[in-house]
Order: sequence, then structure tokens, then C-alpha cells
Amino acid sequence: MLSATQARNIVGIVGNVISFGLFLSPLPTFFKIYKSKSVEEFKPDPYLATVLNCMCWVFYGMPFVHPDSTLIITINGIGLFIELFYLAIFCLYADSKGRKKVSICLVIEVIFVAAVAVITIVFLHGTKQRSLLVGIICDVFNIIMYASPLTIMTKVIKTKSVKYMPFTLSLANFLNGCIWTAYSLIKFDIYVLVSNGLGAISGFLQLLLYTYYSVCRPKADENAVKANEVQLSNA
Repeated sequence: MLSATQARNIVGIVGNVISFGLFLSPLPTFFKIYKSKSVEEFKPDPYLATVLNCMCWVFYGMPFVHPDSTLIITINGIGLFIELFYLAIFCLYADSKGRKKVSICLVIEVIFVAAVAVITIVFLHGTKQRSLLVGIICDVFNIIMYASPLTIMTKVIKTKSVKYMPFTLSLANFLNGCIWTAYSLIKFDIYVLVSNGLGAISGFLQLLLYTYYSVCRPKADENAVKANEVQLSNA
């Protein structure tokens, strides 16, 4: 019989694997940049946002902020390294304006996280108070990051096409949200629960949209075409 700690560790390891796959999902884009030796219309904004998000979660997982969160540190530490690697490739092939933007944003992010760390360590005492401040900051940034899938979902509804929303990525987002939600419930962690619960809901809505516009909608359109053909033949 597994203890709660063992079950939580197993779930967390599975979450690390799924999240690692999500961090690797932009690789084809950067391979394209490498081959073309140009960033073209590529924007670094999502990766800059993910860098900040990962830094905040790494700090959240520190023993003096939120104990027993090693698996949160591992995946966000790996994610931080991967995102910085993506940004390094971007800077390698971007113009001076693009490199300057990335450099300024990274400096601002480091200063922000450093300020949060100083305030947390110096002015807040005990892991409960520290978890509250850092956890809220992490959740705010995670919720902001969910704005990206929402814009894609809006585009799918407008265009009535799922080509802008790959099924595998939507499924991975859903599974990632579910597994980390389960992780947060085994040993209750409200901050991991809020961010990943919303992620699971977002992934589920993406899958519903994908099912509707790739399966249900085409069948409805096909039936409508057949009905029109029958009416024309009767006429």
C-alpha cells in the first residue's frame, strides 16, 4: 500500500515527464529558425513570460518558502534552462532591436524575482506567509499565460478550423493540468491547485473545440450537403 508521500512523488514524476514534453514542443519552430538563419516574424514574448514563470515557481519550491516541493523545483529548473536556450537561439539570429528587447526583459525579470526573494526572506517569517506571497505571484503569472490558449480558441471559433490548435498539444496541456491538480490534492497545495486546475479546464475546453470542429462539424456539413443534393435531385 502506497503512502500519501509515495503516491505524491509518483504523480509528481509523471507530471515532470509531461511538462518536460511541453517545454520541448517549440523545438520545431527553433529548428526552423536555425535552418533559415532568421527569426522572421517570430516573437520571443511567450518564452520571456515562461522564463519569469519558471523562476517564480523555482523560488516557490525552495524549502524555506514551501517545503517538500522538490519536484516543482526540478521541472521548473529544467524548463528555465530550456526557455533560456530558446531565447539564446533567438538572439543569435535576431537583429539588434530583437536582442535588445530580450536583454532588457530578462534584466527586468531577474530584478523582479530578486526583489520578491528579498521581501520574502527579510520581511516574511515562516513558510506559511512566504508561500502565500510567492504562491499568489506564481498563480497570477500562470493565469496571464493562459491568455495565449484563449486567443487560439477564439481564432478556432472564428475560422471554424482547428489547424491553429494541434490536438497533441491540447491533449498534453489537459493531461499536464490534471496530473498537477492531482499532485496538489494528495498533499493539499492551493497555489498549485489553482494554476493547474485552470490549466486542466483550459485543456478540456480546447479538446471540446477540437472535437466539435474536426469531428461533429464536418459530419453536420456533410449531411447538409447530402440533403441539398437530394432536394436538387427531387426537383
